[in-house]
Amino acid sequence: MTAYAADARGLPCVRTAATMSVLSYSDVNDSDLIQLVGSGDRSAFEALYGRYARPVFGLALRRLGDRGRAEDAVQETFASVWRAARTYRPERGLGSPWLYAVARNAIVDNGRARREPPVDAPDEVAGEAGPADRAEAAWIAWRVHRALSELPDGERQVIELAYWGGRSQSEIADLLKIPLGTVKTRTRSGLSRLSAMLDDVL
Repeated sequence: MTAYAADARGLPCVRTAATMSVLSYSDVNDSDLIQLVGSGDRSAFEALYGRYARPVFGLALRRLGDRGRAEDAVQETFASVWRAARTYRPERGLGSPWLYAVARNAIVDNGRARREPPVDAPDEVAGEAGPADRAEAAWIAWRVHRALSELPDGERQVIELAYWGGRSQSEIADLLKIPLGTVKTRTRSGLSRLSAMLDDVL
């Protein structure tokens, strides 16, 4: 897979994975790399592309079912990364979930824009989860964590105790010293909010 050529948008030049000079960025974490891209560092962009193009392609192929569309989604992802990197704020989350959110948007947009049947089927996936599966799982986990953090304290507390603490609603009521009905109401309300916030994930 090759990086795309520079065009009117000022994107970096075409380079194959074999000729990309990214060794100096091998120890740079994703967040710092994205911030370097935001400052216009093209070598950092190439390093980020080399690090994530393959898993993004795998994710796009699995979702779109067509290699041509998957390639387009990869290009659209990194075009968006190049344009939007300066808006990335590390205090709001890690770099990889941010990048996969950009990729997911590109994949969804690509799927909506082209409704015709796929030209070729994706490769069969067997055995343990591959990079694309792990990438999507990490992105979903990040989205759930972020959505939970946006819930009112009372709702977040009962949901965490129930689903991560393994406690029954009666146990939660005793632990928090609140009526059982309040626990049930907060749980229903919290799950409803989470469902709305995670509509594109669930």
